[in-house]
Amino acid sequence: MQRVVQIVLVAVVTLWAGLVAFGNLTDYGSNFAFVQHVLAMDSIFPDSRIGYRAIHAPWLQHTAYLGIIACECAVALLCGFGAARMWRARQAPASGYRRSKELAIGGLGLGVVLWLGGFMVIGGEWFGMWMSSQWNGIASAFRFASVQLGLLIYLSLPEQPGGA
Repeated sequence: MQRVVQIVLVAVVTLWAGLVAFGNLTDYGSNFAFVQHVLAMDSIFPDSRIGYRAIHAPWLQHTAYLGIIACECAVALLCGFGAARMWRARQAPASGYRRSKELAIGGLGLGVVLWLGGFMVIGGEWFGMWMSSQWNGIASAFRFASVQLGLLIYLSLPEQPGGA
């Protein structure tokens, strides 16, 4: 049962990341506005001294947004292929099943890097997103990163006896 639960959870993250990427592609303008405002730092505290970090060049803002979307797609693809590999190896000995998790672990790790590193560290701290009442995605990023980190930990736990 442990293997099936792991596979299903990785598949759910696949769907989640895929829907996020799909939403960003199909509603590019409104989701781009979020990235644009964070990078432009136009809603940080007026007396803040970090405004010099702002990026106003539209081509750089679009490049950053497309990088985010590319990472979201990569998370979905790695987790999707990982879930498929795990499914095919669900009856394999522990060593074979453990090897089948590598793509999923890579996808989940990339997701943590994107939402923790990209949104919370870079967006939240470097660009001062935490100061914005309107363009603050830290809570959502924390939720995304936490779920993926929790699943990374779960995938890394040793299998319980009789786990096949």
